[in-house]
Amino acid sequence: MEKKTIKFKDELAKLILAGEKTLTWRLFDDKNLSQGDDVGFINSNTKEKFGEAILTKVYEKKLSEVEGEDFDGHERYSSGEEMYQTYRTYYGDKVGPDTIVKIIRFELK
Repeated sequence: MEKKTIKFKDELAKLILAGEKTLTWRLFDDKNLSQGDDVGFINSNTKEKFGEAILTKVYEKKLSEVEGEDFDGHERYSSGEEMYQTYRTYYGDKVGPDTIVKIIRFELK
């Protein structure tokens, strides 16, 4: 079975390698990412693999319910609207307050 991968923009890959980003949010997960998965990290700008990680915690909630510890190790937004706009650039206009987000904490190997 092929190893699961997660793609990150160049600037986020740098934050991960610096140890500043330890959590990612995924909408419309088509890979069935789960706690305990061993995944490869791909730079979506260069298509190069930049690391491997173990998914240590995976849970889901609505975007409108994200709070507190859901942001620990993740970039923050000045408002809910900024957060929705950011995810619309990745996923399109279907993103809104009721969209389910998969929150994934990881540790680099």
